[in-house]
Amino acid sequence: MKKIFFTLAIFMAVTALAQESLTPETLWKLGRVTPIGISKDGKQIVYKVSTPSIEENKSNTKFYTIPVEGGMPVEVAETKDLVKDKNISPDGKYILSSDEIKVENVLGKDFYPQLDKSNVQVYNGLDYRHWDTWNEGKHNHVLLAINKPGKAKPMDIMKDEPFDCPQKPFGGDEDFIWSPDSKRVIYVCKKKSGTDYAISTNTDLYEYNIETKETKNLTESNLGYDTNPVFSPTGNLTWLQMKRDGYEADKNDIIVRFKGMDINLTANWDGTVDNILWSNDGKKVYFTAPVDGTKQLFEVNFPGSTKIAVMVKQVTNGDFDINDLVGFSGDNIIVTRTDMNHASEIYSYNLKKKTWLQITKTNDETYSKLSLPKFERRYVTTTDGKKMLVWIILPPNFDKTKKYPALLYCQGGPQSPLTQSYSFRWNFSLMASQGYVIVAPNRRGMYGHGREWNEQISKDWGGQVMDDYLSAIDDVAKESYVDKSRLGAVGASYGGYSVFYLAGIHNNRFKTFISHCGVFNLESMYGTTEEVFFNNWDHGGAYWEKDNAVAQKTFSKFNPINMVDKWNTPILIIQGGKDYRVPIGQGQEAFQAAQLRGIKSRFMFFPEENHWVLKPQNALVWQNEFYKWLKETL
Repeated sequence: MKKIFFTLAIFMAVTALAQESLTPETLWKLGRVTPIGISKDGKQIVYKVSTPSIEENKSNTKFYTIPVEGGMPVEVAETKDLVKDKNISPDGKYILSSDEIKVENVLGKDFYPQLDKSNVQVYNGLDYRHWDTWNEGKHNHVLLAINKPGKAKPMDIMKDEPFDCPQKPFGGDEDFIWSPDSKRVIYVCKKKSGTDYAISTNTDLYEYNIETKETKNLTESNLGYDTNPVFSPTGNLTWLQMKRDGYEADKNDIIVRFKGMDINLTANWDGTVDNILWSNDGKKVYFTAPVDGTKQLFEVNFPGSTKIAVMVKQVTNGDFDINDLVGFSGDNIIVTRTDMNHASEIYSYNLKKKTWLQITKTNDETYSKLSLPKFERRYVTTTDGKKMLVWIILPPNFDKTKKYPALLYCQGGPQSPLTQSYSFRWNFSLMASQGYVIVAPNRRGMYGHGREWNEQISKDWGGQVMDDYLSAIDDVAKESYVDKSRLGAVGASYGGYSVFYLAGIHNNRFKTFISHCGVFNLESMYGTTEEVFFNNWDHGGAYWEKDNAVAQKTFSKFNPINMVDKWNTPILIIQGGKDYRVPIGQGQEAFQAAQLRGIKSRFMFFPEENHWVLKPQNALVWQNEFYKWLKETL
């Protein structure tokens, strides 16, 4: 018996050693699964898989169907006849689309046609550029056409309006829908332009009447975001709503318009909603939301005219994220799921039996060859006596008797959840597979820990949250397997700001830093970023408001540029040339400061990338330089 166990132990050890570790090259060969919908007959799930090609420097996409109960995928040439097209009116007579329409004169040749070789741009207000493009006078508009080939030219239902639907930069055809009677189009739009647009989040739902050609604002009384319109199976308009203008990270609630009255289904629930899906009988709304470091499935009942109390119930639980809600098949809800070691796949969850079934297995063969890291929860006491979740990701084949370098991961946002997501750049599985212990705290500002925790970061960027970071790394650094002399801090966006700020206060805790598209100088950031509402809310106002104590505290005490004299640690600074959210000057100023102070530093510039790195070859350069820097300095 002892011989059998000894042989088994040797076999397991050899198998573990034979497996590979995740590399950047392997990461960028994984297929990326996106659900399209459930087929019209209800028997198939239709989805696509995009696979990056390093050689071609682009992604190639294939389409598939797979039985709702699982099975073998079948590649299909196209999908338009397989699933219901939401852009076709319920009566089949009309079809919606969207396109960029030239509305405003902006270019020099718009004003002076005879000077058609000029390349001048003229603006009378802000919003002259957004995310990664300059405003050239074109706006996304919703187009209406008769649903027959060769018929009349599509009609612009937003004719001459200098506004966008779909919303820029990330809106899609989810921003416009049909009413059940096919007589009205509901669409999302922020009908503000120029400087008014840049300082507001006030999107509304608009209703266009096909017969009268009149448009009316359905949510005029609400000053914040109104988004994601959908009709319930019983015909009630439903949408997601934030209350406060200028606050992009406000609590997102589910609103149902019922008999002329707006019912907030999640008003008394201390969380924020991501996306929604009505049950087929119209009695419940299913939604996803962050909770305790994950994203789970929830349900809330719709009372209608009854006196039944509205109750929010968490449906699933586990160390994974539920992202897309695809549809229903019998007692099953079809969703996508990720965790820190696995990219998105389509799953079926049985609402009665509470059991999971993995439907697609796009990357399972690749994973089977890898020795993957382990992740675990840790709860750390903060300096103000709160319990903070910290995700710890341990290297593959972790040996607690060894010592490992550790990286403090600083999440962006600043109000975004740090959950069981799977990034193709800030990938915890990849980081740990290079031999680092990853420390990822759910610091102040994260969704999933209640509204108070989420909102505490606003106007306090360099306050309690910095103590949260240091509490996390200090607590984990006490472990015998962590080499305290080899700690680094890395992050992007607000996480990049965090790195710049920590560089001035860390008291020699860290041996190296990496900041990607981080905010370095709050004053120049305020003067060049395109979404001014964000800075107004998070910083409390403008830097020139000398009688505004909150703003003055932000621009003096919480400004990383004011602490450069305390910098003494190597730093890698990464910047996208088309990043207009955190413009290029932020990275340039930081690199120049480090260089002139004689600090080992490197500037990695991506001229054609925005706040993210999207092109496959650029992404591999990013990964290789990231880990090369860590090897050099840690």
